[in-house]
Amino acid sequence: MGIPFEDGNFSLFARGFLGTLELSALSALFALLLGFVLAAFRVSPVPVLRAFGTAWVTIFRNTPLTLMFFAVTFVLPRLDVHISSFTAAVAALSIYTGSFVCEVLRAGINTVPLGQAEAARSLGMGFGQTLGLVVLPQAARSVLAPMGSVFIALPRNSAVAGAFNVFELFGVQKTLTEKGYAIFAIFFWVALAYLVISFSVGAVFSALERRTAVAR
Repeated sequence: MGIPFEDGNFSLFARGFLGTLELSALSALFALLLGFVLAAFRVSPVPVLRAFGTAWVTIFRNTPLTLMFFAVTFVLPRLDVHISSFTAAVAALSIYTGSFVCEVLRAGINTVPLGQAEAARSLGMGFGQTLGLVVLPQAARSVLAPMGSVFIALPRNSAVAGAFNVFELFGVQKTLTEKGYAIFAIFFWVALAYLVISFSVGAVFSALERRTAVAR
């Protein structure tokens, strides 16, 4: 059971752990940015933007993540777009997770009374100002819990990248299996690493929820 501390395996685990952290952090950042843009499209007064946002979310939220990886890994090179395996993994995870972030934000926006937006517009604010300065700050409190669930799932989803030449925790499992270590012990340590990451992400969102909670 002491696999990480045998035969220099600790550096292998460390590389895989940091690989998962880097992949998850970059994907979370781009998914958040993409989700904000798509949520703005979804509640926009412009029909074309609403239709684009709806189509994007409908397609990518319902597309299996593995298929997304296949598309960015094997289809893009045929279109003469060549990117590294890591960049392709970040793109696939960002597009997939961004559609969920969009829907969480849209649900939060819908919890803000319509009168708030009408009052902002009566003061001469445009759509962007109303959304960014009035609606989203009020929606933030209600979206923290579901947003936390989305980002807790992201590191676990990143394991798919291990099957597409990206070295992360799943890659550690493959390497150690080829070395002949007991599969149960390998999965124990890999699962423990994912658990540490998930608990850390959950703790951050719990702290944010406590910070923004309304005293009752």
